[in-house]
Amino acid sequence: MGGALRQIERQLPSLSRDEQLLLLERLARSLRAQSSIPAMGSDLEEMAADPAIQRELRNIDRDFAATELDGLEDA
Repeated sequence: MGGALRQIERQLPSLSRDEQLLLLERLARSLRAQSSIPAMGSDLEEMAADPAIQRELRNIDRDFAATELDGLEDA
């Protein structure tokens, strides 16, 4: 383990819970920025724009349209 990592580990207990969460969020953001894996959000946006996915969702809506008449209210 590097010296910087040991120093951070020694100082962790002295950080408040909020400071530890902030550090964790910054680490996660830094790792995501360095990652070659695309963000999940962009994957979902790509799927939502896909005509085949849109067609399948319309088919599912059509298949379940009759259940909308069952008298149950939206939760």
